[in-house]
Amino acid sequence: MYAIIADGGRQYRVEEGQELTIAYRDTPVGEKLSFGDVLAVGGGDQVKLGSPMVSGASVSAEVLGIDQGPKINIRKLRRRKNFRKQTGHRAMYTRVRINSIAGA
Repeated sequence: MYAIIADGGRQYRVEEGQELTIAYRDTPVGEKLSFGDVLAVGGGDQVKLGSPMVSGASVSAEVLGIDQGPKINIRKLRRRKNFRKQTGHRAMYTRVRINSIAGA
């Protein structure tokens, strides 16, 4: 069984047991999350589409930890002005495991 969920402006296709990296949330490790914005639920031959959400469907997940993305370097240069500037940024993500998909 699979589901398509919306979280943080993105859409994810998830299955039970799958590990997923989502937008950062300040939640402790081991806490349960519930995604109520389920756009579609499918399994076997049947697919249930929502308009826009499937009523009564939810996806539950468990927080595994916090990850950081790759470092992004930002360089600025103004020619002939002796101006050079470099900064960096690493986005934070929350790693979750999908426990169950309840599609009504």
